[in-house]
Amino acid sequence: MSEVPYSRVRFLWPDHLGLARGKYLSAARAAEGSNHCVALFSLQLNREMIAFPGAHHESFPDVEAHFDLDMIRPGWERDTGVVVASIVKDGVPIELAPRSILERVVADWNAAGYNPMVGFELEAFLFEPDENRGWQPIHTPGSYVYGTGTAVDPSGTIEEIMDTAHAMGIELESVNSEYEDGQFELTLRYDEALRAADDAFLFKVMAREVAAKRGYLLAFMGKPITERGGSGIHVNFSLLDEHGENALADATAPDGLSSLARRCLAGLVNDHVSMTAIVAPTVNAYKRLKPGSLNGYYANWGYDHRGVAVRVPPARGEGTRLEHRLADGATAVHTAAAATLLAALRGVTQELECPPAETKDCITDVDADVTVPPDLGAALDALERDKEFVEAFSPAYVEGLLAVKRAEWERFRRHTTDWEIDEYLEYY
Repeated sequence: MSEVPYSRVRFLWPDHLGLARGKYLSAARAAEGSNHCVALFSLQLNREMIAFPGAHHESFPDVEAHFDLDMIRPGWERDTGVVVASIVKDGVPIELAPRSILERVVADWNAAGYNPMVGFELEAFLFEPDENRGWQPIHTPGSYVYGTGTAVDPSGTIEEIMDTAHAMGIELESVNSEYEDGQFELTLRYDEALRAADDAFLFKVMAREVAAKRGYLLAFMGKPITERGGSGIHVNFSLLDEHGENALADATAPDGLSSLARRCLAGLVNDHVSMTAIVAPTVNAYKRLKPGSLNGYYANWGYDHRGVAVRVPPARGEGTRLEHRLADGATAVHTAAAATLLAALRGVTQELECPPAETKDCITDVDADVTVPPDLGAALDALERDKEFVEAFSPAYVEGLLAVKRAEWERFRRHTTDWEIDEYLEYY
């Protein structure tokens, strides 16, 4: 590409908090990329920095954002192209950036002879302003799960998001209202893992900004409403072999699953506890991860079973895939994909034996006896204890995650909540 066909380019990249960092560059400057201070990887959401060695607080040096001009695509703003950047230091990808980790995990699968294909299911609530300058879920009394049209989207906000995604070349396979009033499921078509994560990342930014322009808030937060269900990220994946065939399928097996698929299932169950802090990295995430909540609370898997952590959908042959249901809606999609694919790969490289499929309902009864940790603090401790998993995922990333998220956990523990005021103040 000799010229950028836009007046400006907006490059974005996912950070350790799942936020989209980036800049606008003029078309003339786009080829140069841009720099950012590496210490931003030590930021909390309250903008306080937490020192750890990898953040280089002694000098606050730059890292570089690089992208290929050929990857610039139509954006959702006037005369603006968008592109996802890689973060490097002296030409080497830095492991504090989620995209770098996913690139490495994909490369490890490629070295093993497979190409991971990934598709994301995203869940989100659409909020409107309330009378107290806060937010409330949109009121759609005639809505129901698997609803479409104006009954569930009276403002047309979700319709505009669908139209904008199409114009960007991002394929939404399906869109429908979810179980709760004002909640939606947005499913993106599968693609090669890095491209799929880039698409989902840009889609989330776009969707929130389209909603914001209309005066709404589209929230992917795991459990934004106490009395309603939560929102997650389901990571669906398959593996193509050197012939382009789906290596998770085996037509000769009674259940249609290959030995490779069973190793992947074993790895995901085995690393369930260790990976929780990575894919559920907020205090709020553990309000969603509860018994009987139809997500990844239990370390288990099952055939077409929505109460387990890893669901094996009914499609077989070339449609065979595994659906990992643990990730919280606030997690960066690159991080969710990297952790899922890594745990599956570890099951293969370690030749782990697949446990039996879950046969109970996971609401009133369950076969599994291992669950996610009860809160963020316990999840961070569990991650730190598993030295092998940390080494495989990224010691540098985990070092930063532990530092920043432990500070977040301690801030929460010191904070007096509205619930405590409502429950105790008038009595004590």
